[in-house]
Amino acid sequence: MSLPRCALLWARLPAGRQAGHRAAVCSALRAHTGPFPGALGRVPAIACASSSASGGSKAPNTSLFVPLTVKPQGPSADGDVGAELTRPLDKNEVKKILDKFYKRKEIQKLSADYGLDARLFHQAFISFRNYIMQSHSLDVDIHIILNDICFSAAHVDDLFPFFLRHAKQIFPVLECKDDLRKISDLRIPPNWYPEARAIHRKIIFHSGPTNSGKTYHAIQKYLSAKSGVYCGPLKLLAHEIFEKSNAAGVPCDLVTGEERVTVDPDGKQAAHVACTVEMCSVTTPYEVAVIDEIQMIKDPARGWAWTRALLGLCAEEIHLCGESAAIDLVTELMYTTGEDVEVRTYKRLTPISVLDHALESLDNLRPGDCIVCFSKNDIYAVSRQIEIRGLESAVIYGSLPPGTKLAQAKKFNDPDDPCKILVATDAIGMGLNLSIRRIIFYSLMKPSINEKGEKEIEPITTSQALQIAGRAGRFSSKFKEGEVTTMNREDLGLLKEILNRPVDPIKAAGLHPTAEQIEMFAYHLPDTTLSNLIDIFVDFSQVDGQYFVCNMDDFKFSAELIQHIPLSLRVRYVFCTAPINKKQPFVCSSLLQFARQYSRNEPLTFSWLRRYIKWPLLPPKNIKDLMDLEAVHDVLDLYLWLSYRFLDMFPDASLVRDLQKQLDGIIQDGVHNITKLIKISETHKLLNLQNLSAESQSRLSGATKSQSRRNRGTKALGSKAAEPLGPDAEEKSLASRLVQQGLLTADMLKQLEREWMTQQTEQGKARLETGTSLKGTRRKKKEPDSD
Repeated sequence: MSLPRCALLWARLPAGRQAGHRAAVCSALRAHTGPFPGALGRVPAIACASSSASGGSKAPNTSLFVPLTVKPQGPSADGDVGAELTRPLDKNEVKKILDKFYKRKEIQKLSADYGLDARLFHQAFISFRNYIMQSHSLDVDIHIILNDICFSAAHVDDLFPFFLRHAKQIFPVLECKDDLRKISDLRIPPNWYPEARAIHRKIIFHSGPTNSGKTYHAIQKYLSAKSGVYCGPLKLLAHEIFEKSNAAGVPCDLVTGEERVTVDPDGKQAAHVACTVEMCSVTTPYEVAVIDEIQMIKDPARGWAWTRALLGLCAEEIHLCGESAAIDLVTELMYTTGEDVEVRTYKRLTPISVLDHALESLDNLRPGDCIVCFSKNDIYAVSRQIEIRGLESAVIYGSLPPGTKLAQAKKFNDPDDPCKILVATDAIGMGLNLSIRRIIFYSLMKPSINEKGEKEIEPITTSQALQIAGRAGRFSSKFKEGEVTTMNREDLGLLKEILNRPVDPIKAAGLHPTAEQIEMFAYHLPDTTLSNLIDIFVDFSQVDGQYFVCNMDDFKFSAELIQHIPLSLRVRYVFCTAPINKKQPFVCSSLLQFARQYSRNEPLTFSWLRRYIKWPLLPPKNIKDLMDLEAVHDVLDLYLWLSYRFLDMFPDASLVRDLQKQLDGIIQDGVHNITKLIKISETHKLLNLQNLSAESQSRLSGATKSQSRRNRGTKALGSKAAEPLGPDAEEKSLASRLVQQGLLTADMLKQLEREWMTQQTEQGKARLETGTSLKGTRRKKKEPDSD
């Protein structure tokens, strides 16, 4: 090849590569010009190329780094320039060189210095080798280096710059780790709110148990102020303050995730607003702000909203209402902002006592009783048993629409209504005014999600027990003294122990990445999925000891659900923050469908939504129908939530809200007749209420009562196999101990009984046949000449 041709090919190289690979080209020209003094250096010269390869922070979790695909190069329009400069490469020789490169300890150590641990190094090498071996033509620089190594004119270590370049292509996070750490630095969160830091706020902490009047005093300050904001944990509480404020002659707007109500007919914003805590504005100035249930700042999923309100609200006075367990943390957080905390302590207005005896049987229920369960199946079973006893009960659980909860609460509170018993989950712990005389814990075991997103079943905490027990004998109810007990006497000692424990002080407040931070992450990692971005953000994040990063599993679930739909990052982020119940398949599929419609730029109109949910809907005929209606209500909530973020694409919010009210009425009728729905569901085997532990069955039937009462209660449950046994029998019976520990259910016990009976029958037949055969054999031996 002529020197002019070499010069022409050299000119085609990018400027950056000309300087970096002059020695390599000189190697190709060596045959024409003789030895050249500027030969390519060794690995030590490379090691100083980066001033900060790994940073000074904690080592990242590299299992979160998902490799990108780098396709091998096809035939080039300019031909194989590297081959023209040198010669075509022998792929077998190249493979040997690459394998030698991979096994070099010096290369592995140098890779580790650049952030490639053993796992990333292996993945990067496999990709690098495939790229080299499968490409029709390589870049000139790497082709020349490989050729030189083949002729021993260069060292195998000289491949490292090209390997590192490839590794950064498939793992772009390696290129920008320092930038990502700066973006995900969540230390000193008070500095995120310059408007709040510009004023000196007065912080007043109203501390006390349930029914102590702490929230009342804070709300009085709110109503008397020129402007104010109430931040509550539930839509029900925001609605309650909204109605109270307007009834008191203080114009107040309502802002929740799914609803905006302005009292001014012209749409002018009122000076007061009641909102859910996630929706509060941190830029609007107020005279007074109230943050309710401040102890929820520790919530693994929602704690960030209380942290944001506490640090960011621009109010002259901020009134915090909650448990004393949050006082120390709030004081520490306010110390970092230079603000003092005034603590006002309140005592319970009415007495409450823990009884010395358990309920033991539903026959012992009295008007004003509330049985608290921690699962829907328990609610269904208890409601059915109450109905069998000729009593009427109201039912409240978390997935019911707010209107239905209020209707059931009104029914229970109405002195003229025959309904005197309430069956509920811990949803009654806040947001509802109930006239309860006695709280009865059906169980003390509650499923929960820990900070890692793992499901656990543990005894309720002291805070939860106090919150629920405090609903008995409230100051505003007709019962001026409250009582607390358990269904099972074996739980009573544990309940007393839980209630007598001091509440553990709250150690840290929740934080959450903002859309802007995620967008900055995506700028550096443009080909990374949103779910993976969140994982990397949380892993890279740095927080002070008083904070933690909230669990984002629900966000990641939604991100993975809609990942394949083409959306901009900001829109995708908003869809992923939409509150959905991921246990409801119809709600999840609706989020997917809404996102798909949005990506097609097709507005989700009222008529489209009616067709989608198959409106009009029929009243529920069984429990499954009722659950389906609750899911549809959640879908309408999702539409309304999105309608305030994407008004053009979800244009019919007012019509959908009217539709939702109609659906709420249908659900209310279904819940009013819930025992009939349970009975029908049992008949058609759509609901299995026999699948209860022996402990649950003994609660319903009264395990310590007479044997006749036990039998009667067990027959009512329709399970003879799971009859509760007496205390002595329980100690001797392995089956009853397994059932009591939850390792065996009533259905499993019945199945084992049937299998055992079948096995005994088969064994009996086998023994009979064997015996007959043996008799015949013996007879034949005795009578050898018989026919």
